[in-house]
Amino acid sequence: MHETRSRSIFEFDIILFLSVVLLTVVGILFIYSSGVTSTGIVFSTEYIRQIIWAVVGLVLMLTVAFTDYRVFRDAAVYLFAAMILLLVITLLFGRVVNGARRWLGLWEFGIQPSEFTKLALILVVARYLDHVKDGIRRLPIFILGMLLVVPPTALVLVQPDLGTAVVYLPLYLVMAFVAGAKAAHVGFFILSGMSVLIFTLLPTYEQFVLDRHSPLIAILREPGPVSILLGTLVLVVVLAIVGRIVTKRRWFSAIAYAASIPAVGVSASIFVRGFLRPYQLMRLVVFLDPSIDPRGAGWNTIQSVTAVGSGGVWGKGYLQGTQSHFQYLPQQSTDFIFSIIAEEWGFIGAFGIFVLFFLILLRAVLILGYAKDSFGAYLAAGVAGLIFTHFVVNIGMAMGILPITGLPLFFLSYGGSPLWTGMIGVGLLLSVYNRKYR
Repeated sequence: MHETRSRSIFEFDIILFLSVVLLTVVGILFIYSSGVTSTGIVFSTEYIRQIIWAVVGLVLMLTVAFTDYRVFRDAAVYLFAAMILLLVITLLFGRVVNGARRWLGLWEFGIQPSEFTKLALILVVARYLDHVKDGIRRLPIFILGMLLVVPPTALVLVQPDLGTAVVYLPLYLVMAFVAGAKAAHVGFFILSGMSVLIFTLLPTYEQFVLDRHSPLIAILREPGPVSILLGTLVLVVVLAIVGRIVTKRRWFSAIAYAASIPAVGVSASIFVRGFLRPYQLMRLVVFLDPSIDPRGAGWNTIQSVTAVGSGGVWGKGYLQGTQSHFQYLPQQSTDFIFSIIAEEWGFIGAFGIFVLFFLILLRAVLILGYAKDSFGAYLAAGVAGLIFTHFVVNIGMAMGILPITGLPLFFLSYGGSPLWTGMIGVGLLLSVYNRKYR
């Protein structure tokens, strides 16, 4: 039971706060580094804008921190609806950057609504979980909550922004699991997601990596065979469900569960392959073997891995990197900021980044336990899941062990929207911590 005492303004998680500030300062340093040429000429003023956004972000973080987080419970539905509306407006009137319509704004000033939608989703899911309580263990309630993920995911996919779209579902799964959802329910959607990825990539993998015809993979490319495969899987699921109802034997449920995963994977992959653009499919494939398209889709991965590996233990020194200063790294101030850090500060610098993110995630988990109500706990779980997902995907992308998805690294990558999203999220964590006593 939590200790009963009055709340003081000095009850503040200084470790969490300083970790965020240090990461932000490092981010500004390396955004500056990314804008310096090999001859020492500064050609970019991105670092100046990042400093301004960082100052505003700190104000937003502290404002949220000293605001009672329960205020956001009442406003959650309205905030979520507003963000969905902004996503629709973005699709209609947004600015196109690098082939994607993701931005709202004028001239050089704008916001990326899909980033702030992550926070709105966390708030509305936390409210939903707080409302249904133990009901989340029931499959219909679990699936009903998942419908909250559908509108933002669909709207962001149309932009298109695959990296951001794939973040929304993990947020719900993390929060639902913390709320008490059955591991079997959460696991089903995790395994189904992996199944969709595998069945989506196999035909492209056969074409560019195997470089030979595979009869098994051919089933996924031809309408007739894939229909037979899908029909067989659906039939197995139906018969297993009937067997469970008639005989009451649990192993029929296991059969239905196991057959449903590839059934979802095959059926969804048909849609996904038709929806994804060729360059997006190649991004997903080249991480298996970047050399299949070294000057195209594999270029980013090859240059990023080269930068990370060339840093060694101590790095080449601040402003002494070659991959970044010779402009070999695309989007080096955003998607590949970690690559520059690893090149110039080496393993030691990269390890320091890992430690700071570990501290943030550790404090988030502790705050989850400190929360005096379930809504606060779910908020902390959602923010922790958000930061963890961005960290793992971005670092994995920079090291070549995950596909390139364009997901920024919170507090380090250039950009006001992701920086403010991360800082507001930490503000929510601080708000929960500040009110941990009854």
